Amino acid sequence: MFPDSHFMSNPYYIISIWLSLVFFFGLLAHYKGLPPLVGFLVGGFAINFVITERGIIHEVIQVMADVGVMLLLFTIGLKLKVKSLLKPVIWGTTLIHMIFMVALFSACIFALGFFGLQYFANVDLESALMIGFALSFSSTVYVVKSLENSGEMSSIHGKTAIGILVIQDIIAVVFIAISSGKVPSLWVLILPLWLWVLQKLLSRLLDIVGHGEMIYVFGFFTTFIAGAFSFYLFGLKPDLGALIMGMLLVNHSKVGELYDKIIEYKDFFLIAFFINVGLIGLPTVQTISMAFILLPLVILKGVFFSSLFTWFKLPKRSIYLASLSLSNFSEFGLIVGIVGFNLGLLSADWIVVMALLMSFSFLFASPIQKYSRKILKTMEPFILRTGEFRFIKRDLDAEQVPLKIAEAQFVVVGMGSIGRPVYDQLQQKFPGKVIGFDFDGDKIIELDKLGFRVYGTDITYGEIWKYIEIESIEAIYLTISDFKVNLSVLDPIRSIEKGNFKVYALTQYSDQADSYLKNGVDFVFNYKERLGADFVANTLVFQGEPAETVYLRG
Repeated sequence: MFPDSHFMSNPYYIISIWLSLVFFFGLLAHYKGLPPLVGFLVGGFAINFVITERGIIHEVIQVMADVGVMLLLFTIGLKLKVKSLLKPVIWGTTLIHMIFMVALFSACIFALGFFGLQYFANVDLESALMIGFALSFSSTVYVVKSLENSGEMSSIHGKTAIGILVIQDIIAVVFIAISSGKVPSLWVLILPLWLWVLQKLLSRLLDIVGHGEMIYVFGFFTTFIAGAFSFYLFGLKPDLGALIMGMLLVNHSKVGELYDKIIEYKDFFLIAFFINVGLIGLPTVQTISMAFILLPLVILKGVFFSSLFTWFKLPKRSIYLASLSLSNFSEFGLIVGIVGFNLGLLSADWIVVMALLMSFSFLFASPIQKYSRKILKTMEPFILRTGEFRFIKRDLDAEQVPLKIAEAQFVVVGMGSIGRPVYDQLQQKFPGKVIGFDFDGDKIIELDKLGFRVYGTDITYGEIWKYIEIESIEAIYLTISDFKVNLSVLDPIRSIEKGNFKVYALTQYSDQADSYLKNGVDFVFNYKERLGADFVANTLVFQGEPAETVYLRG
C-alpha cells in the first residue's frame, strides 16, 4: 500500500504511521473493555499488512521494543529481592513445570507429525524438543502489565508469578548464551567485585541526583550503561544486566521514587514490543491453523501450575490467580525459537506460528484476566471448596492460621505512604481500635515488628469481612494509590448486609471521585483540589500550635 521507499525512509512518516494505527487499535480495545495491549498486537499485524517496505519501520520498532524490555527488567529488579527467588515454591515450581512442559509439549508436537497431520509432518524429535522448550515460557511483559493494571504486583500471587518469570528468563538467557557459542570474557571472573563496586557507586549517585530530571537520566544510565552495556562487555546478555542493576538498588530509600519515574517510559516503549510481534511475519492459513491447533496447550500450562502451587501449599485463591497469570506463551519463547531457526532446527513458518501463539494467548487471556475476580466469585464453591481464608502474619511460607479480629473500630486498607500516616493519626486518637491490611507480606512483617496491628491478605477478597466484627466498625479508609484496586475492594464491601460504617477514599481526579461515590463511598477527599486550602489551614495553625505534619525550619 505504501511502496515508495523514499516515503518510508522519512522518520516522521514512520512515527506517524505506527502511532496512528496503534492509537486507533489501542483505543478500540479500551472501548471494548479489553486491555490496550490487545489493540497494540492487532496494530502490529495491521502495520505488517498495509506497509510493503517494512525494513526501516521494523528496525525502528525493534530498537524501541528492546529498550522497553530492558526497562521492564530494570523495574522488575527494583521490586525483586534475591531471597524471594530462593523459596522452594519459586525455583521448585519453575524447574519442575518447565521440565514437564517441555516433555509434554514436544511429545504432542512430535505425535501430531508422526500420525500424519500435514502441518507437523516435517518436525523431527530434536525440533519438537526445541518447540516444546520455547512454549514452556510464560510472558514477563504480559504478566507484569496485567499485575500493574490490577495493582497486584505486591500480592502473594503477584510476587510468586514474578519470581517464576525471573527464573524462566534467567534460564532463557543461559540457553541463548550457550546456543550462540559465545564464550563470556575472562573478565567475568571479576563480575562479583564489579557488582559490589556498582552497588556502592549507584547508591551514592542516587542519593545526590535529587528529585528532578536527573533521576530520569540516572535510571536510563543505570539500565543501559551500568547494566546492559557492561554485561555486554563481559560477554553476557545485556537484558540480564538491566535486571541485576535494579536488584542492586532494591533496598535504597529512593527506590520507590525511581520506580515511579522509570515506569512511565517503560510503559511507552513496551508498546513497541507488542507491535514488533505483529511485524515478525504475515500469517497464512497454514500458520494460523497450526497456532489454533496448539493453542489449547496453554490450558495445560495453567493446570500444571495450579497442581504445583497446591503441592507447595500456596493459599487457594493465590493458586487460582497466579496460575491464571502464567497461562500464556512468552516473548522469550519467541527469542528461543529464533535461536532454533538460526541453528537450522526450525523453519521460518514456526517463528510466525510462535508469534501467533503468543498473540492468541494474550487475546485469550486478557478478558479472562480482566474478569478473573468475577469468575472466582462465581466459581468460588468449586475453587475454594473448604472456604479456606488465611491471614499472613509473619512470613509468606509460614503456616497461615485464620484469625478472628475483634475490638476494631477503624480499618485502614493499604499501609503505604498514605495508609501508614492515616493509621498513625487514628491510633493516636483511638488507641487499640485500629487495624490495617495490605497485600505486601514483607511490609506486614516490618510493621508488625514496629507494633502495628496489621494483617497481610488479599484485601479484594470478600471473605475477609467474615473475620471482622462488622458491628463494631465505624469507618473504612481506602488508602491504596491504585484506583482500580480500591474499586475491587469496594465490591465486597458493598455486599456486607450488616454494619453501620462509613467508607472514605481519596483521589486527585474528579472522574475517579464520581466513580467512588457511585460505588458506595461516603466521602471522597480530592487532595489535588484541597492542596491549597490545606496549605493555608496549616500555616494558620502554625500561628498558634503547629500541626505535627508541618515541616518547620530549625
